[in-house]
Amino acid sequence: MDHMNQPFIYAENIPFTDLGGGVKRRILACGKDLMVCELHFEQGAVGAMHHHPHTQASYVAEGAFQFTINGETKIVRKGDMLFKLPNLEHGCTCLEAGVLLDIFTPMREDFL
Repeated sequence: MDHMNQPFIYAENIPFTDLGGGVKRRILACGKDLMVCELHFEQGAVGAMHHHPHTQASYVAEGAFQFTINGETKIVRKGDMLFKLPNLEHGCTCLEAGVLLDIFTPMREDFL
């Protein structure tokens, strides 16, 4: 990853990884203690229920999503945020094509 630990990062230079099922991701910024990812969802795409040992904040940049976090389900839209503590089960369904900005601490080594 050429842009790891770089002070200026241009999204146009970072390719997306197709995750399948109408979801694609690119890692915008990454250092040992922090990772920022941009995820694009087609309408109806699902982020399967999962958990991980990272703290995660998600900003809804576009669209609408139905999120379940630790058994609680709510709809979030552009401008809303989600905060997920380590090991809480979470997942989503995209209701309107959208974009999420996910921030992880520490970084997700499994994404590299």
